[in-house]
Amino acid sequence: MVRFEATTTEAGLDIAALTGTRRILMLGAGGAQRESHIVDAFVSNALEGLPVFLGAGMGYALEALCACYHGSFAVVEKETDLSNLTHSLDKIPADRRKDLLLLTATDPNDVLRDLTHWQQANGQKRLIPLIHPFYQRIDPAFYGTLRKTLEASAHFDFWSKVKHPRFRTKKPCVLLLTSKYFLMGELVEACQALDIDAHLVTIDNDTIGQEDFVKSILQAVLTIKPDCCITLNHMGIDREGVLMDLLARLELPLASWFVDNPHLIIHLYTKCISPWTCLFTFDEDNVKTLLDFGFPHVFYLPLGTNPKRFTPKNNKAPRDWHAKLSFVGNSMLYKVGGRLRSAHFPPSLTLPFQTVAKDFLESAEPSVRTYLAEHHPSLFATLNALNDSEAELAYETAITWQATRLYRQTCIKHLLPFHPTIAGDPGWKIDLAREPIQPLYLPEMNYYADLPRFYTCQDISFNCTSVQMKGAVNQRVFDCPASGGFVLTDWRKQMDALFTPNEMVSYRSPEEIPDCIRFYQSHESSRKAFARRARKRVLSCHTWQHRVQSLLATMRSIYGQ
Repeated sequence: MVRFEATTTEAGLDIAALTGTRRILMLGAGGAQRESHIVDAFVSNALEGLPVFLGAGMGYALEALCACYHGSFAVVEKETDLSNLTHSLDKIPADRRKDLLLLTATDPNDVLRDLTHWQQANGQKRLIPLIHPFYQRIDPAFYGTLRKTLEASAHFDFWSKVKHPRFRTKKPCVLLLTSKYFLMGELVEACQALDIDAHLVTIDNDTIGQEDFVKSILQAVLTIKPDCCITLNHMGIDREGVLMDLLARLELPLASWFVDNPHLIIHLYTKCISPWTCLFTFDEDNVKTLLDFGFPHVFYLPLGTNPKRFTPKNNKAPRDWHAKLSFVGNSMLYKVGGRLRSAHFPPSLTLPFQTVAKDFLESAEPSVRTYLAEHHPSLFATLNALNDSEAELAYETAITWQATRLYRQTCIKHLLPFHPTIAGDPGWKIDLAREPIQPLYLPEMNYYADLPRFYTCQDISFNCTSVQMKGAVNQRVFDCPASGGFVLTDWRKQMDALFTPNEMVSYRSPEEIPDCIRFYQSHESSRKAFARRARKRVLSCHTWQHRVQSLLATMRSIYGQ
């Protein structure tokens, strides 16, 4: 524990730091003149760069800097009790205090993060450390770490080595920020099929936004010189904006493709808006709201399929999988319950939950947050009063899942007279327990190992889209036709731009489902004709390769030099 006290020496007023048996003077024999010479390190750089004081001292060096320099400067001093003794900042002229960045964080990583933000806002100039010896002695771990990092930055022009024109060649080099999210494997395979030079940086749960992850990106940038990064659902993007700022300093574009509802994710990233980032969303309805949120580059990019995985040739399925009518999907029962229990919401949020979810299902509004603000303002105010972004996200997600659960129950009950097969979680047996006609229940299907085989042995694959996509189409309308199967799906307005009326059969309301099933079960030739035409369309327009090509063409048009 360091204690500070004012003292008087032959050189005048000074500060003594008492650490155990040691007594360290701030100025010592040189006094004010000695401290003023700290600025010489910046003057020798012809006043180029951004001066960063590691310790404000008595304020004499600050006073000397302001006399010869008129730009921005920073002061790092975590010892607030010391500042109260020295009144060092009072020596900064009043008209210059707007140029000061004062950093008092006790973690050097937090200080470096804030300095990076500040450096970015000031033209990425070099950081020039102005080192007060007193502070290096009283806390060598903290100030020593900052000194080494800033000195390395000042002497090694790292940024000029990593900045280069992007998309100079016909085939770009891509850095994939990979995670356990299942669709990332499809992007990897698509890049390989297109002969695109793609390199992986793996994101583990304990390294998101952390030092090892950032180091991996920097190493990749130096060695392979990528044209852009690609991630899904903002995986790897920390909420403080550190990685986003780093990519901006590298002038390395990022494509973040939302293949789930961005409204359940993006409002947590208010510090992550950058001109070096493009957002792509699977739902065209989200484009305007994301632009309104402040993101400068937002584009529609629908989902797709892997025709090598989903193919009629992948037909080795167990006998009990063969069915005239089937549905694959989660009941959402356990997901909703788990989300509500884990967040511990107050009764004011849980009591109206069922009603609000039902109302949201019937609304055309795609965003739960916007819907609550417009139709349940008191509930919206209660949610905001939690002042907990994680809890707000959990509630919005639970509303979306419960609305999906209600919608799926309604649709599936119209299937029951046709004795369907349902592959999903055990929640279906609970939700349908009182129905007089029971389906054949199968366990949940693995997307990679099971679904490609399952789709090939169904007469009709039934689809009812999640409520998180009120205008968009989901994965099944691409995967099932690619497998040679016939899909009966609910109509979504974005479907009309993806398929012609003779390629996809859809119902407009759950009440239409029985008639559709009866007709296509009894008209096999018509059913197979739809399946052939849909497969031809998917293979020609809707594979992951098509999506990657479209994404990279957009990135090239914006960032190509």
